[in-house]
Amino acid sequence: MVRLLIRHKTAYAYQYAVSFGAHRLLLRPRESRDLRIISHEVTLSAPGRLSWALDVFGNTVGLASFTLMSDRLVIDSVSEIELDAPHWPVFDISASALTYPFVYSPDVWIDLGALTTLQYVDPQFRLSQWARGFVAGPVTDTLSLLKDLSLGVTAWVAYESREVEGTQTPCETLDRRVGSCRDMAVLFIEAARALGFGARIVSGYLHNPDRTALGVTDAGCTHAWAEIFVPGAGWITFDPTNRSIGGANLIPIAVARNIDQVIPVAGEFVGPGNASLGMQVEVDIRVL
Repeated sequence: MVRLLIRHKTAYAYQYAVSFGAHRLLLRPRESRDLRIISHEVTLSAPGRLSWALDVFGNTVGLASFTLMSDRLVIDSVSEIELDAPHWPVFDISASALTYPFVYSPDVWIDLGALTTLQYVDPQFRLSQWARGFVAGPVTDTLSLLKDLSLGVTAWVAYESREVEGTQTPCETLDRRVGSCRDMAVLFIEAARALGFGARIVSGYLHNPDRTALGVTDAGCTHAWAEIFVPGAGWITFDPTNRSIGGANLIPIAVARNIDQVIPVAGEFVGPGNASLGMQVEVDIRVL
């Protein structure tokens, strides 16, 4: 078990005082058997009101509304957590799903719903053909297939740090053969869906105390990865960027069908189009 202090600060600067629309915040860690929240606090630099609710995926969503104009907005989130995810997880997969292909039960299939549906247009079925290349034969070990698919993403795609907003489509990532952690996660998820699996995107933080993981030179950063639903084992964590399975160094904040649904801070301002001077994000993760 490790006890961590996480600070996530998002700062916006403007040339003039502007008004702020509502901001949607996904900043509270997602509590589970492996993660316990000791404390969590969000501070707003501008006067406003912050309310909390659960979305359809069970994520804790903050809605910030502001009353005054300002040339600066800082949203500062501080969490203290205990993380107790195993480094070498063992997955108790149901006998019915040990080998691929398998069929989800009718109830599970209904509940997974859109999480099994491809989210990107692929008229030439290029992604599906690429994913099928990892299926070893008519019957293959399910967990081995998913591991091979995750490793296949990293073998095909070279990591690049990209500060520009947005995510490549899976086919763009296949074509470019370079991508950020979110591009790799989306490619893996869409490929798993092409094979019939239920899959979801996860956003959160990567705890990197030895500074060996891809995507960060510090002890921690924002990160994106994937979860695949396998009967018996439940949601299995895959981080294709770092070729890892399990959540020992991952701190989830939100899960969703599409990566656009797990943006940590989303909002808008009202003012001249040239008012924005940019946004700065700082993430600091420390062992207590």
